[in-house]
Amino acid sequence: MPVPWEAIIPFGLLTAMFGVAGTLVNVSQRAQNQGKPPRYSIDNWDTMMMKRDKQMTGHVRGQSANPVAPPEFSKNSVWTADQLL
Repeated sequence: MPVPWEAIIPFGLLTAMFGVAGTLVNVSQRAQNQGKPPRYSIDNWDTMMMKRDKQMTGHVRGQSANPVAPPEFSKNSVWTADQLL
């Protein structure tokens, strides 16, 4: 049975394009997550910690080793006026 050699070039191009697209998606996700891999199976605790990290550092993946919150943290609340009543 003869081998269709003329199909090797399109097959190689298709394989290369899938590889390039996958690599670009991976690089884009890591760039949005400050170089960390994406999170999976996020539960309520993780969501709460992500909100806290966003308030303290400005990014959901940012973490601070400082035990004292910055002064802006006291005014940067997620509570709205209707939730306080």
